[in-house]
Amino acid sequence: MTTSAGRPPYLLRAGLVRNVHTAAHLTTFVVAAVSTVLITRLFLRLSGYPQIGTEGGLHIAHMLPGGLLMLAAITLLLGFIGPVVRPAAALIGGIGFGLFIDEVGKFVTSDNDYFYRPAAAIMYVVFVLLVLAVQFVGRRPFDPREHLANAVDHAVEGVAGGLSRQRLAQASTQLRLAGDAPGRAEARALLASCRRDDVELPAPVDALWRRVKRRFDRIASHPVAPRVAVVVLVVQALGAPVFAVLFSPEHELTGVPVLGVAAGSLLSAVFTLRGALRMRVDRLRAVRLFEVSVLISLLVTQVFQFAGTQFSAVGGIVLDLVLLGLLGAEQLRLQEKLLRVPSLPTRD
Repeated sequence: MTTSAGRPPYLLRAGLVRNVHTAAHLTTFVVAAVSTVLITRLFLRLSGYPQIGTEGGLHIAHMLPGGLLMLAAITLLLGFIGPVVRPAAALIGGIGFGLFIDEVGKFVTSDNDYFYRPAAAIMYVVFVLLVLAVQFVGRRPFDPREHLANAVDHAVEGVAGGLSRQRLAQASTQLRLAGDAPGRAEARALLASCRRDDVELPAPVDALWRRVKRRFDRIASHPVAPRVAVVVLVVQALGAPVFAVLFSPEHELTGVPVLGVAAGSLLSAVFTLRGALRMRVDRLRAVRLFEVSVLISLLVTQVFQFAGTQFSAVGGIVLDLVLLGLLGAEQLRLQEKLLRVPSLPTRD
């Protein structure tokens, strides 16, 4: 990535500027979608799978309200400018997408089989790809011009309706991170001209994610956190194959899902062991190895787990996502710590 004085990267020249809160919005979308699928399946099972329609064959599938909710989210994003509307759009769109993809079994079978067994694995793969997108977008460093553009994005909201203290603080942070990017002084003047107004669209999801992030930071920085992570990763690697056998339809030991779970668990255990051995030498490297172990569990172990046991494997993905959040928080903390350490003087 070039500096603010260099030639702009292609994406910036094309107008594709990243939102610094993209990871939070995508996480909201994924969590809302997954929760919607689980709640929908639970409700349908408890209520005996009722159908909305008539006896003449008309059936209103819940993918239709899902599509309408996604349409509402797109309308919000296209119809309003500024950052205030995005948390609501992420939540509404996630619920809509969850209702939509819950009926994937009907899309891929000739007899419209809602209970198509691989449907759970298909949904899981889609959600894993979204989680990886969150990781990819959130970990790449932002260009100073992108920080400046995000500050101006807040100003777009402020020149019309005013800025709350929280929004002004967020904009000021982006200005500070913009460094000496061209246009910084003008953006600061524009923000200074915005009147103060604490009335804005409620964003309870944003507040929840801030609390979760603070909790992750607090837990990840605890001295015993890495050791606990090692224990959890080892227990998960040993327990996943056992779980796959116990919850498989016929308790098969040689079925493809069980063998896939065993292979993924073995690979995760290898990276966990490597991370444990590196803990005292290079803590940051160890945390990255643990993160690879969790990603292997998400991409390999849990895929076969869902294929074999369907929604009984939900606990595994929840545990992996929590571990991924904690390891990500610890990795960012260690990286910031390294940046704060002054370099040693060199001798001629």
